[in-house]
Amino acid sequence: MSTAYFITGTDTDVGKTTVAAGLLHAARSAGLSTAAGKPVASGCEVTPKGLRNSDALALLAECSLPLTYQQVNPVAFEPAIAPHLAAREAGVALTVQSLLGPMREILAMHADFTLIEGAGGWRVPLADQDNLSDLAIALKLPVILVVGVRLGCISHALLTAEAIARDGLQLAGWVANIIDPKTSRLEENLATLAERIPAPCLGRVPKLKALSAEAVADHLQLDLLD
Repeated sequence: MSTAYFITGTDTDVGKTTVAAGLLHAARSAGLSTAAGKPVASGCEVTPKGLRNSDALALLAECSLPLTYQQVNPVAFEPAIAPHLAAREAGVALTVQSLLGPMREILAMHADFTLIEGAGGWRVPLADQDNLSDLAIALKLPVILVVGVRLGCISHALLTAEAIARDGLQLAGWVANIIDPKTSRLEENLATLAERIPAPCLGRVPKLKALSAEAVADHLQLDLLD
């Protein structure tokens, strides 16, 4: 088994990394080798070793193959702003081509289970007319969608699923990450998502008091992936 997926979300701060780390942990627990990439990250911290992003570090912690931080996150920016704006301020040409090589190197390691995590939602701008979704297209990866469950999530989820299909990629599965457990008619909303998203639901992640990859993994089912 050697599978790879691009993981995206319905918006920023919907738990993409939380779910990605959980999926990687579940794969490791099943005896699979794991690898991950976060091609571009903004909102990084200055450290003695250079810029570090908490999301990329969380992914790296769940990689069983020997990867360096720079391999996982080749492009990092300090400001917590949209990547294309951070790149422009830093004078960096942020294009699909600049991200393609490093991510292909990770995929070439042929881990049993590999995740490439996007930034924000599906249609995040890069330089010129490039979008981060174009990287997923260039890599020809099936997509896992993290739905941040709160008021308004149905439209965001369905529009994202439509965009993924229109871009010619397979939606392999989706995860319901319960951001707001007090969402009115929560079960009805989840049922609507299940009825309308043309892919299996890989799990429902509740609002956890102690958030960890291991705890999230308990709520996910890798065997449902297309």
